Amino acid sequence: MNEMVYVIGHKNPDTDSLVAATAYAHLKRELGLTRCMAARAGTMSPQAEYVFERLGIPFPHFIPDLIPKVEYYMGSGAKMVDRGTPLWDALSMMNQSGQKALPIVDSDGRYRAMLHYSSFAQNILKKINPHKKAVIPTSVSRLQATIKAQPVCAFRADEQFKAHVLVAALETESFKRHLDAESTDNVIVIVGDRVDVQRYAIESKVRVVIVSNGALLGRELKELAEANGVSVLVSPYDTSSTSLLVIYSTPVETMGDETIYPVRLHETLRRAREAIAESPSRSVPVLDDDDRVVGLFDEGDLIREPTISLILVDHNELGQAVDGAEHYRILEVIDHHRLGAFSTRYPITFINRVVGSTSTIVASMYRDAKVPIPRGMAALLLAGILSDTLILKSATVTDQDREMAEYLSTIADLEIDEFGSDLMSSASLVASKPVPEIIGLDMKEYSAVDLSFTVSQVEVHSPDEILERQSDVLAELASLREHGGHYLCALMVTDITELSSVLFVQGDKEFVSMLRFPRLGECVFELKDVLSRKKQLVPLLIELIEKATET
Repeated sequence: MNEMVYVIGHKNPDTDSLVAATAYAHLKRELGLTRCMAARAGTMSPQAEYVFERLGIPFPHFIPDLIPKVEYYMGSGAKMVDRGTPLWDALSMMNQSGQKALPIVDSDGRYRAMLHYSSFAQNILKKINPHKKAVIPTSVSRLQATIKAQPVCAFRADEQFKAHVLVAALETESFKRHLDAESTDNVIVIVGDRVDVQRYAIESKVRVVIVSNGALLGRELKELAEANGVSVLVSPYDTSSTSLLVIYSTPVETMGDETIYPVRLHETLRRAREAIAESPSRSVPVLDDDDRVVGLFDEGDLIREPTISLILVDHNELGQAVDGAEHYRILEVIDHHRLGAFSTRYPITFINRVVGSTSTIVASMYRDAKVPIPRGMAALLLAGILSDTLILKSATVTDQDREMAEYLSTIADLEIDEFGSDLMSSASLVASKPVPEIIGLDMKEYSAVDLSFTVSQVEVHSPDEILERQSDVLAELASLREHGGHYLCALMVTDITELSSVLFVQGDKEFVSMLRFPRLGECVFELKDVLSRKKQLVPLLIELIEKATET
């Protein structure tokens, strides 16, 4: 399968993260990386939904996690065979393709069984057991295809029947007695140029007469066969080869192994490894959501390089990345936050600039690459800048953010203050959501002195509605702290009207006592003139954690 590159932001993505991923994926495609897609690791915030829907731009593809799955490691699509295909053709396909096994499917491509050499060996013995009369499920059309026979006349060609095979090797009278003992409607007679046997078989109204060695059938016998509804085929092979090929005309499904269970594209490598270990062919079919076979997964796929790579935007710490990101090659990082602990096995492009928004960096990369920014994409990038800088009022805003916002607003034909006000109004809808959703919308995890902590941030027109639910907020933060093993968990509610914030925090008592902000309640603080989580709050929390843990 062709490699896919996902451009993806952090978990619980904010508007800037989603915008940067979408715009940068578009830029990469414009530069020739056709299989590049924007992705997201969490739900869309109300503000992000508003922006993308207003501009008519599709949401980034949702990837809840990147835990290694079959779809990310499977090679190119495998050969498969329709269940009615003659066994000889299926075995030839296996031999030519070099596959250890061949998925058998129905007419809709849905999995039925697997053909592998072990199942073939076991089942073919049932057909050629000298102690039992062979019964071969076949049809006239399969016989013709397998033997490469010349049809003289054919009746009910595609109708499958359980064939008994008689080879005219006996003296004529002995052969007649054998034939008379059979139910002739299911009999295949293989005969050379013995006209008397040909005639008797046709007069007995057998199902099929196969004339070996390319011998011609006389016109009189052809007319008799047509009158009696007997199919006649002329084989180019001798009698022994023709007899063997008749056995191989049986549909491949009769030789399949139905005990091999498939795996699905979204199943984990662990599940695939277990299924392969149980498979005699050390391979299993892979199904999509409609139960159609899309490939074959074998031992080699378990150790191959994955078919996806990543470009991280708006974060540079694996702790904030989509779960499982460490299993894949990271090609680039585009960010504007502090540097965290980060290492890769390969050299990468790493761009980290002191600006207020990742969207500012991405917009500048369009200009550097001399790629025109479409109007819709310019509006999207402008939304990312205005969102992350609180309409250019945050402490993180730089002259480059202001300049780029003006540039993008001109292209998008949008007035900055008016568009920014619309964005902030859409963001304020978050206050009415359930408390767990409020805390989870834009939550980031950080670390200090080997301790982890989380800080969530939401923007509202007024924090009053959330303050009225402070007991629920604190209870949810306490639960998050306990189950996540964090040193502290906090929610920063930013008032976009008054340009200040309220901080809810649950953590170590000694740490909470060190917070010198005005108190609005137990574990609730007023943060005057504090708008930026990244630049104003998190550095302070890290400093206080370091002091609280000094020995």
